[in-house]
Amino acid sequence: MRTDFPLAFGCMQFGGRADEAASRAMYDMARAAGIVEFDTAFGYTDGASERLLGRFARGDDAVRIATKVGYEGGAGRANLAAQFSQSLQRLGVERVDLLYLHRFDPATSLDETFSLFAEWQQAGRIARIGVSNFAAWQVMKAQAVLARFGSRVDVIQPMYNLVKRQAEVEILPMCADQGIAVRAYSPLGGGLLTGKYAGGQGGRLVEDARYRARYAPPAMHEAAAGLAALAAEVGVHPATLAVAWVMGCPVAPVIPLISARDAEQLAPSLAAAGFAMDAALRARLTALFPAPPPATDRIEEA
Repeated sequence: MRTDFPLAFGCMQFGGRADEAASRAMYDMARAAGIVEFDTAFGYTDGASERLLGRFARGDDAVRIATKVGYEGGAGRANLAAQFSQSLQRLGVERVDLLYLHRFDPATSLDETFSLFAEWQQAGRIARIGVSNFAAWQVMKAQAVLARFGSRVDVIQPMYNLVKRQAEVEILPMCADQGIAVRAYSPLGGGLLTGKYAGGQGGRLVEDARYRARYAPPAMHEAAAGLAALAAEVGVHPATLAVAWVMGCPVAPVIPLISARDAEQLAPSLAAAGFAMDAALRARLTALFPAPPPATDRIEEA
C-alpha cells in the first residue's frame, strides 16, 4: 500500500451527514484507493467522528490518524489535556501520528500550549505537531516556542481552494520556506466547486449559515460556473478538477483533505489522484478567480 498518496481523508462528516454505513463505505473506498492519512477532531459530530474512525482503523498499522484539540474551551493545558485524553479513548489508541491545535487562542500563551504538545511528543503520545486556522505570523511564533522545547511545527491545515486563495499570500510561502507540510481543507469550497448548487441540490451552503456567508460573493459562484464549463469541456467531474487544482499548487506541496457524504459523492474527488493537469488547463482554472494581493504595502512595485 502506498504511503505517499497525494490525498488525505477528512472525517468531519462521520457520524453526522454520513451515518455509520456511509462512513464505513467511504473509509473502505479511501483505503482501497491508497489513502493512509485520516483526519478528525475532538469537536467533530459530538465525538462520533473519532469513535467511528477508531473502529474502522483498528488493526490497520498503515493508517495514520490526525486529530485536533482546542477549538472550544481555549488552549490552556487543562482543557487540552482533557480533550486529548478523551480523543485517545474514543479512537481506541494510545498515540496519534499528528495532533493539531485546532485554532489560535489569543488568551493563552503559546508557551503554555506548546510545552504540553512537546511533552506529549517526547512521551510518544504524538509523532508530529500541527496547527490549524493559524495566520503565518502565528505559526512562526509557535515555531519559535517549539524550538525551545526541541520540537517544531510539522504540519499546517489551512482553508484553500480555487475561490479561497488567501493562503497563497503568506501561509504557503512560509510553508515552503520552513519545510512545513500542508493539508488543505475545503478543496471543494463546501460543495460550491462541485457544481451541485447550480443544479438546485442541497448541501452545506444551503443548510449552514457559516458556509453560506463564506461563499456568498457572486464572483465565487461565477468561478464555480466557469469550473463546471471547463470540466465538461475536458470530460471530467468538476470536483476532480477542483481537487487536482489544489493538489498541483506551485507555491508549496499541498495534500488536499477530501470528504463527502457517501461513496458516490467521494468518487470524483478520489479521481483527482490520477488526473494529470497540464499547465495550460491549470492556467485557465486559475484565471477564473483573482489571486489575492501580495503581502506588501508597495503593491505597485510587486
